[in-house]
Amino acid sequence: METLLTRYRNITVLLLVIFAQLILLAYQVKNGSDVRLIRVWAVTAVTPLARVIEGARGGTQGFLQNYVFLRDSHTENERMRTELGRLKLENQFLKTELATADRAKALQAFEQRSLSKMIAARIIATATGASASAVFVDRGTTSGVEKGMAVVTPDGIVGKVLAAYPTASQVLLATDPSFAAGVVSQKNHVRGILKGLGHGNCRVDYVQNEEKVETGEWFYTSGDDRLFPKGMPVGQVTAARPGNPFQDISLDPAGLAGGLEEVLIILEGVHQEIPDLKSASEPVYLAPLPPTGAADAQPASDQAASTGGPNNAPVLPTDADKIREHYRDVSDAQGHKFGDNPVGSKAVNFNLPVKPDEKPAATKAQAPPATGTAVPKPEAQAKPPAPPPSQPKAPTASKPDGQ
Repeated sequence: METLLTRYRNITVLLLVIFAQLILLAYQVKNGSDVRLIRVWAVTAVTPLARVIEGARGGTQGFLQNYVFLRDSHTENERMRTELGRLKLENQFLKTELATADRAKALQAFEQRSLSKMIAARIIATATGASASAVFVDRGTTSGVEKGMAVVTPDGIVGKVLAAYPTASQVLLATDPSFAAGVVSQKNHVRGILKGLGHGNCRVDYVQNEEKVETGEWFYTSGDDRLFPKGMPVGQVTAARPGNPFQDISLDPAGLAGGLEEVLIILEGVHQEIPDLKSASEPVYLAPLPPTGAADAQPASDQAASTGGPNNAPVLPTDADKIREHYRDVSDAQGHKFGDNPVGSKAVNFNLPVKPDEKPAATKAQAPPATGTAVPKPEAQAKPPAPPPSQPKAPTASKPDGQ
């Protein structure tokens, strides 16, 4: 190495001098941004190396923290779980408050709409025992509640007050086997007694097999028990089968369908009418008949039968109309007029068929011909012109040959 430097000493000194001069020039000269060239060169030369070193350092540190040491991950997970649980409880609380507000609003609207005097109460406990058919509410004798008062919701009846205490009352639910209430069906007005079965459904007793009760039909309180006012909804029929000696009718109580939170206690009941059953069929408008020409004109009798509604709307004949028309044709063919025949006259035989050409009009009905005279043909029954007063009347029928 020493030999090499000795041999190229002059060139080495020259290069060092030139490099020193460039350094000095770069230190003195500035670019257009007022930055010295030596700073620009130094930054440009160091930046790529610094980028590589920093990338290697950051990647190594992230790998160690995220995959090797897992520093603070357990603490962060615990914090997030706690926060998530708190948010869930808060969401559930808000949902419960909203549902309570909606039920309170529905109770208030029903109380204002009903004619009966009611007081709202909240379920606070369930009666202990094998059967959960009784609950406690937070209204008692201090609020005017008495034993035997009816308990309802806007959806239907709930039960009756079994016992009243100063600050609470025990309510017997409609599903209890000892519960009973008078009910009547909405469609056919069939009366019966509602009784509990000890579980979610009820039954309607003392309904005769001859009476018609349909599945899906609604029952309402009848007011006969002097407990519930008339017109309160009870429930919908789920099954109706003939039994011995009464029908076996199962009913789903509407007041207990969605669970109980708030109820209404009827302090003074007012009877109301059972709502009418809405019919599925509605009146349909029929336009009047189109005008007819001379070619397709109808007879007057046909037009009178086909029109008759408002605005000459067509009225379709029913089976009763057809039977009445047949009886009228038979009576006219036999010369019988209802209400105008003397006592002891022969009744009309409705079993005889009537031919189309034997239907006389009401003004052409005649008595049966006497024995020994021939029955004229229909075309020969035309009434002849009236003779002069001085001449005798012309015969209405000619005698047959040989008489």
